[in-house]
Amino acid sequence: MILRLRSLLFYLGLLVITPIFSVIAILLVPLNNVTRSRIASGWAYCTVYWLKLTCNLSVSVQGREHIPDHPSIVLCKHQSAWETIALQTIFPPQIWVMKRELLMIPFLGWAFMALAAIPIDRSAGREALKKLVANGKDRLARGLWVVIFPEGTRTAPGQRAKYHVGGAWLAAHTQSTVVPVAHNAGRYWRKNSFIKYPGTIQVVIGPPIETAGMKPDEVNQRVEAWIEAEMQSL
Repeated sequence: MILRLRSLLFYLGLLVITPIFSVIAILLVPLNNVTRSRIASGWAYCTVYWLKLTCNLSVSVQGREHIPDHPSIVLCKHQSAWETIALQTIFPPQIWVMKRELLMIPFLGWAFMALAAIPIDRSAGREALKKLVANGKDRLARGLWVVIFPEGTRTAPGQRAKYHVGGAWLAAHTQSTVVPVAHNAGRYWRKNSFIKYPGTIQVVIGPPIETAGMKPDEVNQRVEAWIEAEMQSL
């Protein structure tokens, strides 16, 4: 019962701050993308802090020394909504590649559009890859990092889904640095679960992968191998 009440309190707070920061993100459109993202990330910092305060759920990050000093592509394990929030507090100003349906969510979807997120149509095949490369190259040139969840869907702890080639395709075609990320957020913020469990989420940032001269499949395999091997110890 206590966990349910704590989780309810967390969501009530999230319900209050999300529309506020969404409006702020929209009002920031005249600013450059990096400044806009940096200011709007205040929502993520507030959410992570509120989560710790209400649900006693915190985070520990290993491997910060692996974060490059230039815009790169983050390919991250996907277990919950938590990482879509928390990565904003770990990495420099960023945008996300997401399914286009998320743009239809009131307030949050509008904020995504204002922050130059990259929506993709999963049914568009190779055409979607072309748009991903064009848009990703544009965002990287603007000084933004690009965050992609190669599995494309949340997986339960101990499980894995197919690693789609989109993120690796973008990296190989732009010769961008890839930063793999593993974590165990699904143990505490479970898929389709209202309750948030107390504890410390472990995040591990892997050594950067330089993709110059690599093929997309090779990049994808290296990322998957590193992430899934790291998941065994989390």
